[in-house]
Amino acid sequence: MKRFLKINAADNVAVALADDLHEGETLDVEGVAVTLREDVARGHKFALRDIAAGENVVKYGYPIGHATQDVPQGGWIHTHNLKTNLRDDLEYTYAPKVYDVGCPKRDVRVMGYLRGNDTMGIRNELWIVPSVGCVNGQAQAIAERVKRECDCSHLDDVRVYTHNYGCSQLGDDHANTQRALAALVRHPNAGAVLVLGLGCENNQVSALKEVIGQWDDERVKFLVAQEVEDEIEAGFEICCRLVEKTKA
Repeated sequence: MKRFLKINAADNVAVALADDLHEGETLDVEGVAVTLREDVARGHKFALRDIAAGENVVKYGYPIGHATQDVPQGGWIHTHNLKTNLRDDLEYTYAPKVYDVGCPKRDVRVMGYLRGNDTMGIRNELWIVPSVGCVNGQAQAIAERVKRECDCSHLDDVRVYTHNYGCSQLGDDHANTQRALAALVRHPNAGAVLVLGLGCENNQVSALKEVIGQWDDERVKFLVAQEVEDEIEAGFEICCRLVEKTKA
Protein backbone atom coordinates (compact mmCIF):
# COMPACT_ATOMS: atom_id res chain seq x y z
CA MET A 1 0.00 0.00 0.00
CA LYS A 2 1.26 3.49 -0.84
CA ARG A 3 1.97 5.52 2.27
CA PHE A 4 1.46 8.94 0.73
CA LEU A 5 0.07 10.50 -2.46
CA LYS A 6 0.89 13.55 -4.56
CA ILE A 7 -2.39 14.04 -6.39
CA ASN A 8 -1.46 16.49 -9.17
CA ALA A 9 1.86 17.37 -10.80
CA ALA A 10 1.38 21.03 -9.79
CA ASP A 11 0.80 20.28 -6.09
CA ASN A 12 3.20 21.58 -3.45
CA VAL A 13 1.78 19.19 -0.84
CA ALA A 14 1.26 15.45 -0.56
CA VAL A 15 -1.31 13.53 1.50
CA ALA A 16 -0.53 10.83 4.07
CA LEU A 17 -2.27 7.53 3.32
CA ALA A 18 -0.90 5.66 6.33
CA ASP A 19 -0.73 6.33 10.05
CA ASP A 20 3.00 5.71 10.32
CA LEU A 21 4.50 8.87 8.81
CA HIS A 22 6.72 10.11 11.60
CA GLU A 23 9.03 13.02 12.33
CA GLY A 24 12.52 12.52 10.95
CA GLU A 25 11.50 10.02 8.28
CA THR A 26 12.73 10.78 4.76
CA LEU A 27 10.31 10.07 1.90
CA ASP A 28 11.12 9.84 -1.80
CA VAL A 29 8.48 11.95 -3.58
CA GLU A 30 9.05 11.70 -7.33
CA GLY A 31 12.80 11.67 -6.85
CA VAL A 32 12.86 14.44 -4.24
CA ALA A 33 13.88 13.55 -0.68
CA VAL A 34 11.42 15.09 1.79
CA THR A 35 12.22 14.77 5.50
CA LEU A 36 9.18 15.11 7.77
CA ARG A 37 9.47 17.82 10.43
CA GLU A 38 6.72 16.24 12.55
CA ASP A 39 4.30 13.32 12.60
CA VAL A 40 1.66 13.47 9.86
CA ALA A 41 -1.64 11.66 10.47
CA ARG A 42 -3.48 9.78 7.76
CA GLY A 43 -5.42 12.16 5.48
CA HIS A 44 -3.30 15.16 6.46
CA LYS A 45 -0.94 17.13 4.21
CA PHE A 46 2.78 17.81 4.33
CA ALA A 47 4.80 20.34 2.33
CA LEU A 48 6.90 19.09 -0.58
CA ARG A 49 8.99 22.27 -0.57
CA ASP A 50 9.32 25.40 1.53
CA ILE A 51 6.07 27.40 1.42
CA ALA A 52 6.27 31.06 2.46
CA ALA A 53 3.64 32.81 4.57
CA GLY A 54 0.90 34.09 2.26
CA GLU A 55 1.81 31.64 -0.53
CA ASN A 56 -0.88 29.41 -1.97
CA VAL A 57 -1.08 25.81 -0.86
CA VAL A 58 -1.82 23.79 -4.01
CA LYS A 59 -3.69 20.48 -3.95
CA TYR A 60 -5.54 18.81 -6.87
CA GLY A 61 -3.61 21.28 -9.05
CA TYR A 62 -5.38 24.32 -7.59
CA PRO A 63 -5.01 26.56 -4.53
CA ILE A 64 -6.97 25.33 -1.53
CA GLY A 65 -5.91 28.29 0.62
CA HIS A 66 -2.74 30.06 1.70
CA ALA A 67 -0.12 29.48 4.38
CA THR A 68 -0.50 31.75 7.42
CA GLN A 69 3.15 31.23 8.37
CA ASP A 70 6.31 29.89 6.79
CA VAL A 71 6.09 26.12 6.35
CA PRO A 72 9.35 24.26 5.76
CA GLN A 73 9.66 21.32 3.42
CA GLY A 74 8.26 18.29 5.24
CA GLY A 75 6.14 20.42 7.55
CA TRP A 76 2.62 19.41 8.54
CA ILE A 77 -0.08 21.58 6.94
CA HIS A 78 -3.48 21.82 8.59
CA THR A 79 -5.89 24.40 10.01
CA HIS A 80 -3.21 25.80 12.33
CA ASN A 81 -1.18 27.17 9.39
CA LEU A 82 -3.62 27.18 6.45
CA LYS A 83 -6.43 29.65 5.73
CA THR A 84 -8.99 29.83 2.96
CA ASN A 85 -8.67 32.33 0.12
CA LEU A 86 -12.42 32.90 0.05
CA ARG A 87 -13.61 36.49 0.45
CA ASP A 88 -16.90 38.29 0.08
CA ASP A 89 -15.74 39.81 -3.22
CA LEU A 90 -14.31 36.60 -4.66
CA GLU A 91 -14.13 36.46 -8.46
CA TYR A 92 -13.82 32.91 -9.73
CA THR A 93 -12.33 31.79 -13.02
CA TYR A 94 -11.69 28.27 -14.21
CA ALA A 95 -8.38 27.86 -16.02
CA PRO A 96 -7.39 24.19 -16.01
CA LYS A 97 -3.76 23.23 -16.51
CA VAL A 98 -2.96 20.03 -18.37
CA TYR A 99 0.20 18.13 -17.57
CA ASP A 100 1.77 15.32 -19.53
CA VAL A 101 2.11 12.55 -16.96
CA GLY A 102 4.13 10.44 -19.38
CA CYS A 103 2.35 7.12 -18.92
CA PRO A 104 3.98 4.60 -21.27
CA LYS A 105 1.74 2.44 -23.41
CA ARG A 106 1.65 -1.16 -22.29
CA ASP A 107 0.18 -4.29 -23.79
CA VAL A 108 -2.39 -4.71 -21.02
CA ARG A 109 -5.24 -7.13 -21.47
CA VAL A 110 -8.49 -7.17 -19.56
CA MET A 111 -10.65 -10.23 -19.08
CA GLY A 112 -14.04 -9.14 -20.34
CA TYR A 113 -16.85 -9.68 -22.81
CA LEU A 114 -16.70 -7.93 -26.18
CA ARG A 115 -20.20 -7.03 -27.33
CA GLY A 116 -21.51 -6.56 -30.84
CA ASN A 117 -21.43 -2.75 -30.63
CA ASP A 118 -17.68 -2.82 -29.77
CA THR A 119 -18.27 -2.13 -26.08
CA MET A 120 -16.84 -4.41 -23.41
CA GLY A 121 -18.46 -5.71 -20.26
CA ILE A 122 -16.73 -7.05 -17.19
CA ARG A 123 -19.70 -9.22 -16.23
CA ASN A 124 -21.91 -11.61 -18.17
CA GLU A 125 -25.47 -11.38 -16.87
CA LEU A 126 -29.04 -11.98 -18.01
CA TRP A 127 -31.23 -8.96 -17.30
CA ILE A 128 -35.00 -8.53 -17.34
CA VAL A 129 -35.93 -4.87 -17.71
CA PRO A 130 -39.60 -3.96 -17.09
CA SER A 131 -40.86 -1.03 -19.12
CA VAL A 132 -43.29 -0.25 -16.27
CA GLY A 133 -43.49 -1.06 -12.58
CA CYS A 134 -46.75 -2.93 -13.12
CA VAL A 135 -44.86 -6.00 -14.42
CA ASN A 136 -42.19 -6.14 -11.71
CA GLY A 137 -43.82 -9.23 -10.20
CA GLN A 138 -44.02 -11.11 -13.49
CA ALA A 139 -40.40 -10.23 -14.28
CA GLN A 140 -39.24 -11.56 -10.92
CA ALA A 141 -41.27 -14.75 -11.39
CA ILE A 142 -39.58 -15.31 -14.76
CA ALA A 143 -36.12 -14.72 -13.29
CA GLU A 144 -36.72 -17.11 -10.39
CA ARG A 145 -37.87 -19.84 -12.77
CA VAL A 146 -34.82 -19.30 -15.00
CA LYS A 147 -32.53 -19.71 -12.00
CA ARG A 148 -34.34 -22.92 -10.98
CA GLU A 149 -34.69 -24.61 -14.35
CA CYS A 150 -31.88 -23.34 -16.60
CA ASP A 151 -28.15 -24.00 -16.46
CA CYS A 152 -26.89 -20.54 -15.51
CA SER A 153 -23.49 -21.69 -14.23
CA HIS A 154 -21.70 -19.54 -16.83
CA LEU A 155 -23.62 -16.39 -15.83
CA ASP A 156 -22.56 -13.94 -13.14
CA ASP A 157 -26.20 -13.22 -12.30
CA VAL A 158 -29.81 -13.26 -13.45
CA ARG A 159 -31.42 -10.06 -12.28
CA VAL A 160 -34.51 -7.92 -12.67
CA TYR A 161 -34.23 -4.14 -12.66
CA THR A 162 -37.49 -3.37 -10.90
CA HIS A 163 -38.74 0.22 -10.67
CA ASN A 164 -41.98 2.08 -10.00
CA TYR A 165 -42.08 4.17 -13.18
CA GLY A 166 -43.34 4.01 -16.76
CA CYS A 167 -47.05 4.53 -16.00
CA SER A 168 -48.80 7.92 -16.21
CA GLN A 169 -45.52 9.83 -16.50
CA LEU A 170 -45.32 12.95 -18.64
CA GLY A 171 -42.70 15.29 -20.06
CA ASP A 172 -39.13 15.18 -18.79
CA ASP A 173 -40.10 12.71 -16.06
CA HIS A 174 -41.24 10.20 -18.70
CA ALA A 175 -38.22 10.89 -20.92
CA ASN A 176 -35.78 10.37 -18.05
CA THR A 177 -37.29 6.95 -17.31
CA GLN A 178 -36.98 5.96 -20.95
CA ARG A 179 -33.33 7.08 -21.12
CA ALA A 180 -32.43 5.18 -17.96
CA LEU A 181 -34.09 1.97 -19.17
CA ALA A 182 -32.55 2.32 -22.63
CA ALA A 183 -29.10 2.66 -21.05
CA LEU A 184 -29.70 -0.59 -19.15
CA VAL A 185 -30.67 -2.43 -22.32
CA ARG A 186 -27.49 -1.25 -24.08
CA HIS A 187 -25.18 -1.88 -21.11
CA PRO A 188 -22.27 -4.22 -21.98
CA ASN A 189 -22.49 -6.10 -18.66
CA ALA A 190 -25.74 -7.59 -19.95
CA GLY A 191 -25.00 -10.60 -22.10
CA ALA A 192 -28.71 -10.74 -22.89
CA VAL A 193 -31.81 -8.70 -22.03
CA LEU A 194 -35.53 -9.31 -22.00
CA VAL A 195 -37.55 -6.09 -22.05
CA LEU A 196 -40.95 -6.84 -20.52
CA GLY A 197 -43.85 -4.48 -21.10
CA LEU A 198 -47.48 -4.55 -20.02
CA GLY A 199 -49.28 -3.07 -23.03
CA CYS A 200 -51.29 -0.19 -21.58
CA GLU A 201 -48.52 1.88 -19.98
CA ASN A 202 -47.29 5.29 -21.06
CA ASN A 203 -43.88 3.82 -21.65
CA GLN A 204 -44.92 1.53 -24.48
CA VAL A 205 -42.29 -0.95 -25.65
CA SER A 206 -42.61 0.41 -29.17
CA ALA A 207 -41.73 3.91 -27.94
CA LEU A 208 -38.92 2.59 -25.75
CA LYS A 209 -37.39 0.91 -28.79
CA GLU A 210 -37.02 4.30 -30.45
CA VAL A 211 -35.05 5.58 -27.46
CA ILE A 212 -32.87 2.47 -27.33
CA GLY A 213 -31.87 3.01 -30.95
CA GLN A 214 -29.78 0.07 -32.13
CA TRP A 215 -29.58 -3.28 -30.36
CA ASP A 216 -28.41 -6.82 -31.03
CA ASP A 217 -31.49 -8.79 -32.12
CA GLU A 218 -29.85 -12.01 -31.00
CA ARG A 219 -29.32 -10.83 -27.43
CA VAL A 220 -32.13 -8.33 -26.79
CA LYS A 221 -35.73 -9.53 -26.91
CA PHE A 222 -39.04 -7.79 -26.21
CA LEU A 223 -42.29 -9.14 -24.78
CA VAL A 224 -45.62 -7.36 -24.17
CA ALA A 225 -47.65 -9.17 -21.51
CA GLN A 226 -51.08 -8.30 -22.92
CA GLU A 227 -50.14 -9.78 -26.30
CA VAL A 228 -49.66 -13.33 -24.99
CA GLU A 229 -51.82 -15.72 -22.99
CA ASP A 230 -49.22 -16.38 -20.27
CA GLU A 231 -46.44 -13.80 -20.04
CA ILE A 232 -44.49 -15.76 -17.43
CA GLU A 233 -44.38 -18.86 -19.63
CA ALA A 234 -43.58 -16.82 -22.73
CA GLY A 235 -40.93 -14.84 -20.90
CA PHE A 236 -39.36 -18.00 -19.51
CA GLU A 237 -39.12 -19.54 -22.99
CA ILE A 238 -37.43 -16.40 -24.33
CA CYS A 239 -35.00 -16.32 -21.43
CA CYS A 240 -34.10 -19.98 -21.94
CA ARG A 241 -32.95 -19.09 -25.45
CA LEU A 242 -31.14 -16.01 -24.18
CA VAL A 243 -29.28 -18.07 -21.58
CA GLU A 244 -27.87 -20.14 -24.45
CA LYS A 245 -26.85 -16.97 -26.30
CA THR A 246 -24.85 -15.78 -23.29
CA LYS A 247 -22.61 -18.87 -23.67
CA ALA A 248 -21.32 -17.67 -27.03
